[in-house]
Amino acid sequence: MSVTKADVEAALARVTLPDGKSLVDHDMVRALRVEGETVSFVIEAPTAEVAQAMAPVREAAERVVAELPGVAQVRAALTAHGPAKKPAPPPSLKIGGHPKPQEGPTKPAGVKNIIAIGSGKGGVGKSTVSSNLAVALARQGRRVGLLDADIYGPSQPRMMGVNRRPASPDGKTIIPLEAHGVTLMSIGFMMEEGKAVVWRGPMLMGALQQMLGQVQWGELDVLLVDLPPGTGDVQLTLCTKTELAGAIVVSTPQDVALLDARKALDMFGTLKTPVLGLIENMAHFVCPDCGSSHEIFGTGGVRAEAEKLGVPLLGALPIDLETRLAGDGGTPVAATEGAMAEAYAEMARGLVARGLA
Repeated sequence: MSVTKADVEAALARVTLPDGKSLVDHDMVRALRVEGETVSFVIEAPTAEVAQAMAPVREAAERVVAELPGVAQVRAALTAHGPAKKPAPPPSLKIGGHPKPQEGPTKPAGVKNIIAIGSGKGGVGKSTVSSNLAVALARQGRRVGLLDADIYGPSQPRMMGVNRRPASPDGKTIIPLEAHGVTLMSIGFMMEEGKAVVWRGPMLMGALQQMLGQVQWGELDVLLVDLPPGTGDVQLTLCTKTELAGAIVVSTPQDVALLDARKALDMFGTLKTPVLGLIENMAHFVCPDCGSSHEIFGTGGVRAEAEKLGVPLLGALPIDLETRLAGDGGTPVAATEGAMAEAYAEMARGLVARGLA
């Protein structure tokens, strides 16, 4: 028994769309041909967007026609009256510019504590400490954010192993990235790699305000802010415009580093930001061959400073090759196992015990 066009049309009349009407009712069937045991037809949707959603309808149409006696092969195609609309270009998201006026210190909704991590000078490992402490806190089960506020020298994209532009659904809201269980935002995500940021103070302050206020941080137990070295505009803006739980200062033991660390401590004191503790980085070097310890940058300077100020020494970290290699490779050493990971875990447990994270 050979199939007829009328048989095919009757079968297609049983294929309905979400509004309850059939393909035939909507007059969507075109170029119907019956050639022996082969049936071919076209389903023409009103727009390309509708056609893209009609794959299940096409499959249903092929199925009911294939069930007809005398049909061995069915060819159905989806088409539309016109071409698909081009997707709208992503909204333009501009970072930097003059800060918006605000009445007083604020913090992002859903963020319990904000802790600034600073240093008096560069090269003391502040960013390394920030990334590893963030990962260590995340491994303690805390909800952690990390804001790379070092506008001129952002390093967290490399250290955390992620470097792509965050999404912005409306050109204002910023969707942060995530790595190693930590929610991330950095000016480095917004700039071409290797391109210098040449901004005056107001643009720095505006960028910091955007990265705090326009990023959808979500619910966080703690947001760590990796500050640039020194005592400049970013530090001033953060301490005066943001509700901080306090600050952690990182320094190496030698006198030159401590001179600058004391300036950072004095800055936080002047801005009435509590100092939660000090971290001594590069405290010593353990020889991998003989196992002996060497105090390359001196010893005990940061501990003595912490005792003088009456604040905790949160940790003393050695110079460690694995820490450097892990940071360069995009997987902080705190995300691994070993002595250094445990050292950061111990500092993280201390902050959790104090209710700061």
